Amino acid sequence: MKFFKSNKTELTDDELLALFKKSGKSEYFGQLYNKYIPLVYGLCLKYLQDTDKAQDAVMEIFENLLSKIANYEIKVFKTWLYSVVKNHCYHLLKENKREIPLYYDSQLMESDPILTLLDENEESEEREIVLNKCLEKLPEPQKISVKKFFFEDMSYADIVEFTGYSLKSVKSYIQNGKRNLKICIENNLGK
Repeated sequence: MKFFKSNKTELTDDELLALFKKSGKSEYFGQLYNKYIPLVYGLCLKYLQDTDKAQDAVMEIFENLLSKIANYEIKVFKTWLYSVVKNHCYHLLKENKREIPLYYDSQLMESDPILTLLDENEESEEREIVLNKCLEKLPEPQKISVKKFFFEDMSYADIVEFTGYSLKSVKSYIQNGKRNLKICIENNLGK
């Protein structure tokens, strides 16, 4: 693949970044970026699941950063770059209205409709009253995340953007909120 060329440098990330910011010469940032192309490409491929789109994203990220990087205060380049790449991929997925891929089984648990927490033989009006009552008892982050995910069909990325919570927090709020709702509903229906 054309992206993976060996570009050994004796300078540290901090030194290359400082030289780029001081001189404005793109070759310094290019050396730094080339060092992390395998990471950038791997992340893009993981999220976009398409080699052509991943390669395009790698180039877009480079072009975007080249003109803006001087304005950022970066403590650890690798960590900062990882965050930039993830955000870029989330943005691309959102533009294409694709769900962010998840790589663990909790996706199955979270994708069930919330009303399946209630038995079908309960009166539907009672079910709705109990559900609303239990939703209001949830801690605010769980309530917001659960409502957005189940009732407004927002994706994880949409909730992250709407609330400012981290992706990990949103997943946790939904999972814990669903569990707390189930407990509350069972208690209120006398199970």
